[in-house]
Formats: sequence, structure tokens, C-alpha cells
Amino acid sequence: MTEGRYLVDAPLAPPTATQGLLEVFRRRYLLKLLVRREINARYSGSFLGLIWSYINPLSQLFIYIVVFGELLDRGRTEQFPIHIFCGLIVVHFFVETFNAGTRSIVRNKALIRKMALPKEMFPVASMMVSLFHVAPQVVILLVAVLIIGWAPSGLGIAAFFLALGIIMALGTGLALMFSVANVYFRDFASVVNIMTNFVRFGVPMIYPYSIVDERFGDAAAYYLWNPLSNAVLLVQRAFWVGTTEDPEKTMLTEMPDAMFSRGLVMLGVAVVVLLLGQWVFRRFENKIPERLT
Repeated sequence: MTEGRYLVDAPLAPPTATQGLLEVFRRRYLLKLLVRREINARYSGSFLGLIWSYINPLSQLFIYIVVFGELLDRGRTEQFPIHIFCGLIVVHFFVETFNAGTRSIVRNKALIRKMALPKEMFPVASMMVSLFHVAPQVVILLVAVLIIGWAPSGLGIAAFFLALGIIMALGTGLALMFSVANVYFRDFASVVNIMTNFVRFGVPMIYPYSIVDERFGDAAAYYLWNPLSNAVLLVQRAFWVGTTEDPEKTMLTEMPDAMFSRGLVMLGVAVVVLLLGQWVFRRFENKIPERLT
């Protein structure tokens, strides 16, 4: 018996090599710890703590109601505060996921140097933290629409979760791509911050979709190629439409046709972006530790 018979002729792999997002799922106990760590760090030393998760969206809602509702819209859009808040939920979720995810690798460089773990875990953790902060916003929205007289429906609930799926996949995919780019050039964090400033104006949040349809006609179809616009419309379908005086009329006059089929297509687009982000991340992840020094 020789020792050689136990040797395997296989290429050596770096100790940090992973199977990407699948490995993140397998080691979700670490993901849970990272998410908890991020949340605790954000509210550490704060007197109000998690209450700020409710105060911040409420303050922004008040600003939008006063500036855009009273000064610009002037009652033309029915239940305009609910219309805006549906858009705010989507915009906040995406912007926070994209911004925090882009900075996540550089921000956790000390941990990356010390531990062999899938680096995709950090952008994914940023998305989960953002999702955590969506919960208080949804609670506020639910309380408001229930007071007005909204009643839940199966289609509405499906529309809401379809919108969440679009943002989760799209935001994480972009965060994966830009987080690794930010390791090479730290300017990308600032670029992403500027890019996300335009998001709220590119979706039907501070204005109804009907305005886009009226002013651009057939060209409005290009507007609906934006997955974020579809996500906002789906959340408005879930909550805002049911608070209007005539929901069926609102669907005909304020919402585009084939919302669910288009939403499923946009979910497919978001998944493609996620897979592309994973591919780009894997392509450069082995050089991340040396770039973080």
C-alpha cells in the first residue's frame, strides 16, 4: 500500500472559493448574524432606536404631501398621500439596497480579511436590512388604508409580493455589480448615490401614470420598460386603487393594461440582472482582498 493512492489529481482552489448566492443561502445563519449586526449598529446609542424607522418615512410623506399634493397636484389625484406612500416604499427599498449594497464590501473589509466566507453575503445582507426597514412603512400604509376603507384582495396581495420580488432581485443584482466595482474605484459609491437621486422622479410616485400616458401616448410604453415603474404601479394596485371612490374606474383610467403579465416579465428581467451581477462578482471576487489593503 502506497501513500500515493490517496492523492487526488485536482486543481487547487482558494480557501475562500464559494458557490456564490447558493453558498449564502447554505450559510444563512451567518447572513442572519450580519443583518442583526447591521441593524444594531445603525441604532446603537439612539434614544428612539427603531422608532426612527417610522419617523423617517412619515416625515418624508408629510413633505411630499405639502409640496406636491397641496402646491402641485391640488387634489387632482384621488387619495394622493396613499399614492405617494406606495411609491415611497418601493423607492426607499431599492435606493437603500443599491446604495448600502454598493458600499458593503469596502465597509466590511476588516471582516473580509479575517474570515473565509462568501463575499456576496454582504450585498445580500444590505438588501435584507433594507427589507427589514420596509416593514414599518408597510405597517403605516396598512393602518392608513384600513382607516380609509380599503379591503384586502388576493390580486392585491399578489401584486405587492410581485413588486417586492422585482426590487429584491434588481437591487441585489445591481449591488453585486457595483460593490465589486467600488472595491476597484471608490468613486462608484458616489456615482450610485447620484444615480439614485433620479429614481423618485422616474417612477409614477409624485405624479400618476395617467399623466405619462396622456402626454406621451404610444411612447409611454417605453416608460413601462423600467422595472421600478412596474413595481410602483403594482404596489399602487395593491393598496391605493382600493382606497379610491371607484376602484374599477381607477384601474381603467389610472393604471396600464396587462399589469400582472408585464410585472412577471419585469421579474424575469430583474432575475437576469441578479444572475449577471453574480457573474460579474464571481469574475473579480478573488482580487477583492488585495484591493482592500
